[in-house]
Amino acid sequence: MPLRSFCRAPAALVFLAAAGLTGCAMGPNYRRPAVAAPDSFRGTLSPPESASLADLKWWEIFTDPSLRELIRTALAQNYDLRNAVARVEAARSNLGFVRANQYPNLSANANITANRVSRNGSMYLSPGFVPHQDRGFGGATLNLLSFEVDIWGRLRRATEAARANLLSAEENRKAVMTTLVSDVATAYFQLCELDAELEISRRTLATRRESLNLVNLRQSHGLATLLDLRQAEELVHTAAEAIPATEQRIAQTENQISLLLGKNPGEVTRGRILTEQMLPPGVPPGLPSALLERRPDIRAAEQNLIAANARIGVARAAYFPQISLTGFLGGQSTQLSDLFGPPNSVWNFTPQLTAPIFTAGRIRSNVKLAEALRASALAEYDKVIQTAFAEVSNALIARQKLRESRERQELLLAALEDRTRLAYLRYRGGVDTLLNALDADRSRFQAQLTLAQIRLGELLSVVQLYKALGGGWQ
Repeated sequence: MPLRSFCRAPAALVFLAAAGLTGCAMGPNYRRPAVAAPDSFRGTLSPPESASLADLKWWEIFTDPSLRELIRTALAQNYDLRNAVARVEAARSNLGFVRANQYPNLSANANITANRVSRNGSMYLSPGFVPHQDRGFGGATLNLLSFEVDIWGRLRRATEAARANLLSAEENRKAVMTTLVSDVATAYFQLCELDAELEISRRTLATRRESLNLVNLRQSHGLATLLDLRQAEELVHTAAEAIPATEQRIAQTENQISLLLGKNPGEVTRGRILTEQMLPPGVPPGLPSALLERRPDIRAAEQNLIAANARIGVARAAYFPQISLTGFLGGQSTQLSDLFGPPNSVWNFTPQLTAPIFTAGRIRSNVKLAEALRASALAEYDKVIQTAFAEVSNALIARQKLRESRERQELLLAALEDRTRLAYLRYRGGVDTLLNALDADRSRFQAQLTLAQIRLGELLSVVQLYKALGGGWQ
């Protein structure tokens, strides 16, 4: 086929392709919804600052060397994070697949056919036909396979939705990282608190055994009653019973951490004890408006909204005709040397238009479905934002109130320590009964456990605030 003829033949293809590139895209263009962000988070004691605790890297927040190593291992081996990474790759592949529909698909094929006519065969012989001659046929074509001209933007809107899905998957991966860092830190601090409870129980058990020996001695000399002895034994058994239960919780927490690390159940190496865990000197939450850009789940929800908005355009484009182009260009000859010569060229160009006439409301229903899904995505986006504001406020309030509770619990424990010491001195001196000493001992034991739990809560409030602010995925 001569070059000028081929250029004239697909002129319509060039024109329609240009029209597709410049055509309008159906459906609404995305605009970020207005969000009424508060001026500051509820629970903030000082004026809001532009800086935020979430701007720090996770290793700048959690300074315990053992905890840092656990988090590093979890980020490399955690099953949920690996799954999130795989979903990102799947979304990236899907985007490439959808985007490819906007471009022509070309393929090439070549074939050679050889045949021999029988000398003795029964067939009509035309003048000059040699019956026993070998003949060969060759052909090569370049095919254009079903290229849709995207005049109404259906394919562009589909690509926009696929791109938003990819970005949403990426933000979900970051959200998984944030959750993973906070989960490992939470479990590790809980493990430290259980270690503290175990140490308190063991220390209390040793002290109560000494008191039991004292009561035994006094009872043998007639200075204490059998009731005193039984009360002292009760305290010993109470402290001893708490130890196995605490050891069980320690082992289960270690197994939980091992699962987060993608490992088999096993022991977890500790670093600093509970009372040596360091908290950041200040926990500025930053501006609420910055939370929309920092927190991954909010960004993922917005990308889901963008994808739902784009699918409205895909649905509306079905009202209009679809134009698709197919064709091929090549050569066919009995001599391979003349395959690409002008006399042996072949071509075909087939534009096709498909327009809906009667669909029984299918297109209209599909548009309404897309609009309803967008409304649902918008509601989810607004909910995620309000949930984020609430989580930050809850963490700030918890941080403040738990610090106050710890300070008062420390004063209470100091008073109970002195009360217990004085009660046993009076008992040994014979000026008071054992009942007051045992009651003071019980109160001190419970106060020690409560103080350990409050310290844990104070640590976890910082972890939850860091997570609520969207930190940890950097």
